[in-house]
Amino acid sequence: MDEAAELLKARGLRNTTQRRAVLSALRGHAHSTAAELERRLEAAQPPAGLSRQGLYNVLEDLRRAELIRCIEPAGSPARYELRVGDNHHHLVCRKCGRIEDVDCTVGRAPCLDPSDSKGFTIDEAEITWWGLCDRCRS
Repeated sequence: MDEAAELLKARGLRNTTQRRAVLSALRGHAHSTAAELERRLEAAQPPAGLSRQGLYNVLEDLRRAELIRCIEPAGSPARYELRVGDNHHHLVCRKCGRIEDVDCTVGRAPCLDPSDSKGFTIDEAEITWWGLCDRCRS
C-alpha cells in the first residue's frame, strides 16, 4: 500500500484514485491553489479525471480529515498544503505572492494569547507576516 493510501485509511477515508491523486499533486508543491492543482491533475498520467467541483469536494474531505491545511492570505485564493499539525506560520510577499513556511518559535498552540478571550477557549492562532521577498526587493 502506498503512503497516500495509508494516510487515507488511518483517517477513516475511502482510498480513492482522486484522493490519492490530489495528495500526490500537493507533494513538493506547498501552498498550491485549486487552479494549480487542477492543472497538475490534468497533466498527470493517467489524468485524475476530476471535475472542478470534484476537486473542491476532495480538498474539503482531506481538510476535514486533517490531511491537508488550507490557508487564505488576504487578496489571494485559498492555498493548500500537506504540512499539518505542527503550528507553523507563513511569510507572504506583497509583490509576487510567494509564500514561505515559518516554524513557530513557541512550539505550542496557540502561540499568541489575546488580551481578552471574550469567553472563548483558544486553541489556535494563525500568523501571517507580509513584506517583500528577497527577489522582489532587488
